[in-house]
Amino acid sequence: MLSASFRLDPAFTIAPVSRRTFGSFVEHMGRCVYTGIYEPSHPTADEDGFRQDVLALTRELGVSIVRYPGGNFVSGYRWEDGIGPVADRPVRRDLAWHSLETNEVGIDEFMRWAGKADVEVMYAMNLGTRGVQEALDVQEYVNHPSGTRLSDLRRTFGSDKPYGIRMFCLGNEMDGPWQIGHKTPIEYGRLAVETARALRAADAGLELIACGSSNSSMPTFAAWEAQVLEIAYEEVDYISAHAYYEPVDGDVGSFLASAVDMDHFVNSIVATADSVGARLKSRKRLQISFDEWNVWYLKRFEATRETTAWPIAPRVIEDCYNVTDAVVVGSLLISLLRHSDRVTAACQAQLVNVIAPIRTEPGGPAWRQTIFHPFALTSRLAKGDVLRVEMQAPTYDTARFGPVPVVDAVATHDPDAGDVTVFVVNRDQSSPADLAVSVTGFGRDFRVAESWTLADDDLTATNTEQAPDRVVPHPNGTAWVEEGELHASLPPVSWTAIRLTPA
Repeated sequence: MLSASFRLDPAFTIAPVSRRTFGSFVEHMGRCVYTGIYEPSHPTADEDGFRQDVLALTRELGVSIVRYPGGNFVSGYRWEDGIGPVADRPVRRDLAWHSLETNEVGIDEFMRWAGKADVEVMYAMNLGTRGVQEALDVQEYVNHPSGTRLSDLRRTFGSDKPYGIRMFCLGNEMDGPWQIGHKTPIEYGRLAVETARALRAADAGLELIACGSSNSSMPTFAAWEAQVLEIAYEEVDYISAHAYYEPVDGDVGSFLASAVDMDHFVNSIVATADSVGARLKSRKRLQISFDEWNVWYLKRFEATRETTAWPIAPRVIEDCYNVTDAVVVGSLLISLLRHSDRVTAACQAQLVNVIAPIRTEPGGPAWRQTIFHPFALTSRLAKGDVLRVEMQAPTYDTARFGPVPVVDAVATHDPDAGDVTVFVVNRDQSSPADLAVSVTGFGRDFRVAESWTLADDDLTATNTEQAPDRVVPHPNGTAWVEEGELHASLPPVSWTAIRLTPA
């Protein structure tokens, strides 16, 4: 039996939990929008054509903010194609995903959906084929009250009040050679700073996100951030980070340790940004928007990608997630929370169908994938302040990351309710782990209010249309508190959440 332990104390906090950590992503890609969130012919569709079953699951998932409309899609997108009478909207080629965009859903429709889902919107601007003027036009359309051409056009099309979008991405993955309008860091830095200055002239209170590296394996990683921020540091509030993980050549041990890479990614960006800030003698402290992250079987997608036909809403990267994938997603959430002092926004990509926690069938049901559950529970239970965890646990060797702790965890403390919640993963593939957590530093007695574990004897088990609840979290009956110490048994390859409340 493995054993792991750590001590919690309310004096050792990292930062408040940011609700924006629990963001998602809706891109005009595959079936995320069409037959995902929007399907007018569906039995559950409301008066605006939105699937109410998907809306209900979005609320249950606990999503706080949604990045829209892309993604790679945005670098060739003409936002004005998606406003006005639907019958008059043009059909365009989407070069990013080699499909046709009907523009039935545009910014007005999406903002109505966001209102129904009760989520904030993070809007991504096209700095690939467009630039400063388009950014100003979008901001005027969505945020200016009235009295200008574009704000009055919005009112004509049915939205009298401005949408009040605060967060804007200055492009998407502009470091990537695959990106339409790909730029060098100097080219992008100049465009980003010019766009940011123009937007701030319109509204000084906007929160602006500069493009960071598309992943930590990019040959320009860190150098890109440094060169971009040398130009744009004072005009932006965030630098973005994107990361996707999959098992490589059957290496499950390294896959289960994916959060080690995420930790390194975040720490490297922080070091780079702070170094630039120091050289510029700036008092400003940039935040990180980890606005694309998930498990994605990218090699599988690259092997099957269609590049000849131009379909509408094709089935693209509809990965079916298993138990191991869900445990990895849970561990990535632990990493994001652990960095709450600098990662204050994050978006799991994507929301529906496309590498998503929610799956649908046209005209049929919607269901929760395995990765839905750790996200929903973490979003619901992580409140108050993130506490520092110094884990004492054995390690195991991985091909990619070297020695890695078998058990990883983060904890939160809600000072108003007095609750303490522990989120923990056991990465070992064969042995359970005994967990011991000292909570004597809180100076009160606790009891276990709820405890959930996602694990299964079959690590390849998935949720499907026919068996939508094959994999769900179950109460962990081994969790108990005695003499100021929480004890629990963690099954192999498992993710667990335990909430303690004052006794």
